[in-house]
Amino acid sequence: MAVLKENNPPKVALICGVTGLVGKELARNLVTKSRWKVYGVARNPDHHVFTMQNSNYNFISCDLLDPLQTFEKLSSLEDVTHIFWVTWVSQFPLDSKECCDQNRAMMSNVLNVILPIAKSLKHISLQTGTKHYVSVSDPLFIGGGTEICYYDEESPRVCKGYNFYYVLEDLLKERLSGKVAWSVHRPGMILGSSQRTIYNVMGCLGVYGTICRYLNLPFVFGGLRQCWEEVYVDGTDARLVAEQHIWASTNDDLLSTDGQAFNAINGPRFTWKEIWPALALKFGVEVVPAEVILSPNFLFSTFMADKEGVWEDIVEKEGLCRTKIEDLANWEFMDILFRCPAKMLASREKVDRLGFKTSYETLDSILYWIDCMRDERLIP
Repeated sequence: MAVLKENNPPKVALICGVTGLVGKELARNLVTKSRWKVYGVARNPDHHVFTMQNSNYNFISCDLLDPLQTFEKLSSLEDVTHIFWVTWVSQFPLDSKECCDQNRAMMSNVLNVILPIAKSLKHISLQTGTKHYVSVSDPLFIGGGTEICYYDEESPRVCKGYNFYYVLEDLLKERLSGKVAWSVHRPGMILGSSQRTIYNVMGCLGVYGTICRYLNLPFVFGGLRQCWEEVYVDGTDARLVAEQHIWASTNDDLLSTDGQAFNAINGPRFTWKEIWPALALKFGVEVVPAEVILSPNFLFSTFMADKEGVWEDIVEKEGLCRTKIEDLANWEFMDILFRCPAKMLASREKVDRLGFKTSYETLDSILYWIDCMRDERLIP
């Protein structure tokens, strides 16, 4: 029988938000590693998370907003060594006090249970996003701008409006009291596969492309010319974010009880003008002229408003996983994304310098996740 070495103790992950874009990848990644055990928490299971069949993976159905249920479901997890917080409450607008209060309450519920019992807790990894650097309440953001500014991790917080990212960072600083290391990761537009994510660009593209092909409709971009031609947002592959969470939480040279922030982006920049023709070919839709693709009056929220029945027909005809259109797509989000009023770009110089070298071409990420959604029978 092998003797357990003190310098290589077992690691036990608690993934809060395991059915989301990054949560699924964290679970997939960790159960393939030796000496890892994984608890995955979400309100409802996602049967496409293959790790549910792995003996090192344990799914816990729990509403973390409910303090009593959180205590009941998590109070036996004394062996947790790493917490990965990749969830949030989306009931209220992002820039509202109510959103801040709810997200603080949810994280507090988990910390209230885990901190007193998990004596070997080594690290908490928090995921937020590059919205850390902007405020949708700021007139400068609403007015937009053409200048590119690459935000680094030391960029100051925005004073105007509310941002629950700040609230969660402050809560960790307050509750961990310099005793447990923690890090925060700030991805851009996350690319992955999930039917439990409110801002899921791949779900939107998958459903939209499928319906365009099914109805033989032009594959319109439906956004502003500058968002088509210029670099406006960073792409972030869910696999990259998961790898970065693990890298930061298991690298002794990076562990800090004061907290460390890391931008999490693919690296190479992209424009939708470069992406769209390859998407059209992937979905088998007509590649239409630029004057048709660029239709500034086109709104996804309007165009897709009456397509629920079409999606139901496609699901039935193609034998897809039973989903409603809103399980995969958020059309208001797509309208905002393709009309982004200001450039939200982040520097990855810090992670590069510290030795995290994983990067992806965003087009490769998009095509990869379309294939994954097809494998999961979410789209045909």
